[in-house]
Amino acid sequence: MLKAQIDQKAPLLKVSAWVQGEPVNFDQLSGRVVLVEVFQVNCPGCFLYALPQAVDLYKRYSDQGLSVLGIATAFEDFDKNNLENLTRLLENGEVVGETHRMLSRQGKLTGDRLPFRIPFPVAMDRLQKRQADINQDEIEAFISQRIPALSSMPEIHQQKLRQQVQLYFQSLAYHAETFELFDLQGTPSHILVDKLGLLRDCAFGAHPELEERVLTLLRE
Repeated sequence: MLKAQIDQKAPLLKVSAWVQGEPVNFDQLSGRVVLVEVFQVNCPGCFLYALPQAVDLYKRYSDQGLSVLGIATAFEDFDKNNLENLTRLLENGEVVGETHRMLSRQGKLTGDRLPFRIPFPVAMDRLQKRQADINQDEIEAFISQRIPALSSMPEIHQQKLRQQVQLYFQSLAYHAETFELFDLQGTPSHILVDKLGLLRDCAFGAHPELEERVLTLLRE
Protein backbone atom coordinates (compact mmCIF):
# COMPACT_ATOMS: atom_id res chain seq x y z
CA MET A 1 0.00 0.00 0.00
CA LEU A 2 1.38 3.41 -1.03
CA LYS A 3 1.33 5.56 2.12
CA ALA A 4 0.12 9.16 2.24
CA GLN A 5 2.85 11.81 2.08
CA ILE A 6 2.83 15.32 3.53
CA ASP A 7 2.51 18.05 0.86
CA GLN A 8 1.34 15.47 -1.70
CA LYS A 9 -2.19 14.83 -2.94
CA ALA A 10 -4.14 13.20 -0.13
CA PRO A 11 -5.26 9.67 -1.06
CA LEU A 12 -8.97 9.06 -0.80
CA LEU A 13 -10.37 7.77 2.48
CA LYS A 14 -11.16 4.05 2.43
CA VAL A 15 -14.31 3.39 4.44
CA SER A 16 -16.80 0.56 4.73
CA ALA A 17 -19.90 2.68 5.37
CA TRP A 18 -21.02 6.23 6.01
CA VAL A 19 -23.04 5.90 9.18
CA GLN A 20 -23.96 9.57 9.42
CA GLY A 21 -24.23 12.09 6.60
CA GLU A 22 -23.84 11.67 2.86
CA PRO A 23 -20.80 9.85 1.43
CA VAL A 24 -18.01 12.34 0.76
CA ASN A 25 -14.29 12.34 0.08
CA PHE A 26 -11.41 14.70 -0.56
CA ASP A 27 -12.03 14.87 -4.31
CA GLN A 28 -15.51 16.29 -3.63
CA LEU A 29 -14.26 18.99 -1.25
CA SER A 30 -11.92 20.96 -3.51
CA GLY A 31 -11.64 24.57 -2.35
CA ARG A 32 -12.31 23.68 1.28
CA VAL A 33 -9.99 22.81 4.14
CA VAL A 34 -10.76 19.31 5.40
CA LEU A 35 -10.19 18.09 8.95
CA VAL A 36 -10.62 14.34 9.48
CA GLU A 37 -10.87 13.27 13.11
CA VAL A 38 -9.88 9.62 13.46
CA PHE A 39 -11.10 7.94 16.63
CA GLN A 40 -12.06 4.61 18.16
CA VAL A 41 -15.35 4.01 19.95
CA ASN A 42 -13.40 2.45 22.82
CA CYS A 43 -11.01 5.40 23.29
CA PRO A 44 -11.66 7.68 26.28
CA GLY A 45 -9.20 10.35 25.13
CA CYS A 46 -11.03 10.64 21.83
CA PHE A 47 -14.20 11.68 23.65
CA LEU A 48 -12.58 13.77 26.36
CA TYR A 49 -10.42 15.91 24.07
CA ALA A 50 -10.30 15.28 20.34
CA LEU A 51 -13.95 14.94 19.37
CA PRO A 52 -15.12 17.95 21.45
CA GLN A 53 -12.36 19.98 19.76
CA ALA A 54 -13.45 18.79 16.30
CA VAL A 55 -17.10 19.61 17.07
CA ASP A 56 -16.09 23.09 18.24
CA LEU A 57 -14.03 23.74 15.10
CA TYR A 58 -16.91 22.53 12.94
CA LYS A 59 -19.37 24.88 14.64
CA ARG A 60 -17.10 27.91 14.37
CA TYR A 61 -15.50 27.50 10.97
CA SER A 62 -17.71 25.35 8.73
CA ASP A 63 -19.26 28.47 7.20
CA GLN A 64 -15.77 29.85 6.56
CA GLY A 65 -14.60 26.96 4.41
CA LEU A 66 -13.84 24.12 6.84
CA SER A 67 -15.26 20.63 6.34
CA VAL A 68 -14.96 18.17 9.24
CA LEU A 69 -15.30 14.42 8.84
CA GLY A 70 -15.12 11.64 11.41
CA ILE A 71 -13.57 8.22 10.76
CA ALA A 72 -14.11 5.53 13.38
CA THR A 73 -11.27 3.04 13.08
CA ALA A 74 -10.19 -0.14 14.87
CA PHE A 75 -6.74 -1.53 15.52
CA GLU A 76 -7.61 -3.28 18.80
CA ASP A 77 -10.67 -4.28 20.87
CA PHE A 78 -12.56 -5.33 17.75
CA ASP A 79 -15.50 -6.47 19.89
CA LYS A 80 -16.08 -2.82 20.90
CA ASN A 81 -14.63 -0.78 18.03
CA ASN A 82 -17.18 -1.90 15.49
CA LEU A 83 -19.97 -0.65 13.25
CA GLU A 84 -22.74 -1.65 15.65
CA ASN A 85 -21.36 0.40 18.53
CA LEU A 86 -20.57 3.34 16.24
CA THR A 87 -24.19 3.35 15.07
CA ARG A 88 -25.44 3.36 18.68
CA LEU A 89 -23.08 6.21 19.49
CA LEU A 90 -24.31 8.37 16.63
CA GLU A 91 -28.00 7.55 17.06
CA ASN A 92 -28.38 7.95 20.82
CA GLY A 93 -25.03 8.90 22.36
CA GLU A 94 -24.39 5.45 23.79
CA VAL A 95 -20.77 4.81 24.77
CA VAL A 96 -19.11 1.52 25.68
CA GLY A 97 -16.12 -0.07 27.34
CA GLU A 98 -13.30 2.15 28.61
CA THR A 99 -14.97 5.22 27.12
CA HIS A 100 -18.05 4.67 29.27
CA ARG A 101 -16.01 3.84 32.37
CA MET A 102 -13.74 6.88 32.13
CA LEU A 103 -16.40 9.42 31.18
CA SER A 104 -18.71 8.11 33.90
CA ARG A 105 -15.96 8.32 36.51
CA GLN A 106 -15.23 11.91 35.54
CA GLY A 107 -18.90 12.91 35.53
CA LYS A 108 -18.86 13.61 31.79
CA LEU A 109 -22.03 11.68 30.89
CA THR A 110 -25.59 12.98 30.95
CA GLY A 111 -28.18 10.34 31.70
CA ASP A 112 -25.49 7.73 30.95
CA ARG A 113 -25.13 9.18 27.44
CA LEU A 114 -22.59 11.40 25.71
CA PRO A 115 -23.57 15.03 26.48
CA PHE A 116 -22.87 16.23 22.92
CA ARG A 117 -23.70 14.93 19.46
CA ILE A 118 -21.27 14.69 16.59
CA PRO A 119 -22.74 17.01 13.92
CA PHE A 120 -20.53 16.16 10.93
CA PRO A 121 -20.43 13.12 8.61
CA VAL A 122 -18.95 9.98 10.18
CA ALA A 123 -17.82 6.75 8.52
CA MET A 124 -16.43 3.41 9.63
CA ASP A 125 -12.92 2.63 8.48
CA ARG A 126 -12.66 -0.32 6.10
CA LEU A 127 -11.37 -3.36 7.97
CA GLN A 128 -9.76 -6.22 6.11
CA LYS A 129 -9.19 -9.59 7.69
CA ARG A 130 -5.51 -10.48 7.73
CA GLN A 131 -4.86 -13.39 5.38
CA ALA A 132 -1.10 -13.76 5.36
CA ASP A 133 1.51 -14.06 8.05
CA ILE A 134 3.35 -10.91 9.03
CA ASN A 135 6.63 -10.65 7.16
CA GLN A 136 9.92 -9.37 8.52
CA ASP A 137 9.80 -6.17 6.45
CA GLU A 138 6.54 -5.13 8.14
CA ILE A 139 8.04 -5.78 11.56
CA GLU A 140 11.18 -3.77 10.78
CA ALA A 141 9.15 -0.85 9.34
CA PHE A 142 6.88 -0.80 12.40
CA ILE A 143 9.85 -0.70 14.78
CA SER A 144 11.91 1.85 12.83
CA GLN A 145 9.02 4.33 12.83
CA ARG A 146 8.75 4.16 16.60
CA ILE A 147 12.29 3.34 17.78
CA PRO A 148 14.79 4.89 15.33
CA ALA A 149 17.69 4.02 17.65
CA LEU A 150 17.00 0.27 17.50
CA SER A 151 20.37 -0.52 15.92
CA SER A 152 22.21 1.00 18.90
CA MET A 153 20.49 -1.34 21.36
CA PRO A 154 22.08 -4.63 22.50
CA GLU A 155 21.28 -7.49 20.10
CA ILE A 156 19.36 -9.44 22.72
CA HIS A 157 17.07 -6.44 23.27
CA GLN A 158 16.55 -6.07 19.53
CA GLN A 159 15.53 -9.71 19.23
CA LYS A 160 13.13 -9.45 22.15
CA LEU A 161 11.54 -6.32 20.67
CA ARG A 162 11.07 -7.99 17.29
CA GLN A 163 9.41 -10.96 18.98
CA GLN A 164 7.06 -8.64 20.88
CA VAL A 165 6.08 -6.80 17.70
CA GLN A 166 5.47 -10.09 15.90
CA LEU A 167 3.17 -11.23 18.72
CA TYR A 168 1.39 -7.88 18.58
CA PHE A 169 0.73 -8.23 14.86
CA GLN A 170 -0.45 -11.80 15.31
CA SER A 171 -3.02 -10.56 17.82
CA LEU A 172 -4.62 -8.31 15.22
CA ALA A 173 -7.42 -10.07 13.40
CA TYR A 174 -7.97 -7.13 11.04
CA HIS A 175 -6.17 -4.15 9.63
CA ALA A 176 -7.86 -0.79 9.10
CA GLU A 177 -7.19 0.65 5.66
CA THR A 178 -7.47 4.41 6.23
CA PHE A 179 -5.57 4.11 9.51
CA GLU A 180 -2.71 2.35 7.74
CA LEU A 181 -2.92 4.45 4.57
CA PHE A 182 -2.12 7.59 6.56
CA ASP A 183 0.37 5.71 8.75
CA LEU A 184 -1.37 6.82 11.94
CA GLN A 185 0.17 5.94 15.30
CA GLY A 186 -2.97 5.63 17.42
CA THR A 187 -6.17 7.41 18.37
CA PRO A 188 -7.14 10.15 18.52
CA SER A 189 -5.42 11.34 15.36
CA HIS A 190 -6.27 14.03 12.86
CA ILE A 191 -5.69 14.42 9.15
CA LEU A 192 -5.59 17.93 7.68
CA VAL A 193 -5.96 18.59 3.95
CA ASP A 194 -5.74 22.01 2.30
CA LYS A 195 -7.95 23.63 -0.34
CA LEU A 196 -5.90 22.06 -3.14
CA GLY A 197 -6.33 18.56 -1.72
CA LEU A 198 -2.77 18.35 -0.41
CA LEU A 199 -2.08 16.53 2.85
CA ARG A 200 -0.70 19.12 5.25
CA ASP A 201 -0.73 17.36 8.61
CA CYS A 202 -1.17 13.94 10.20
CA ALA A 203 -0.79 13.84 13.97
CA PHE A 204 -1.56 11.57 16.92
CA GLY A 205 -2.79 12.81 20.28
CA ALA A 206 -4.23 16.06 21.62
CA HIS A 207 -3.18 19.23 19.80
CA PRO A 208 -4.30 22.58 21.29
CA GLU A 209 -2.64 24.34 18.32
CA LEU A 210 -4.90 22.59 15.79
CA GLU A 211 -7.20 25.61 15.58
CA GLU A 212 -4.30 27.83 14.50
CA ARG A 213 -3.29 25.28 11.85
CA VAL A 214 -6.84 25.26 10.52
CA LEU A 215 -6.98 29.07 10.44
CA THR A 216 -3.68 29.22 8.59
CA LEU A 217 -5.02 26.93 5.86
CA LEU A 218 -8.31 28.84 5.67
CA ARG A 219 -6.36 32.04 5.01
CA GLU A 220 -4.35 30.51 2.16
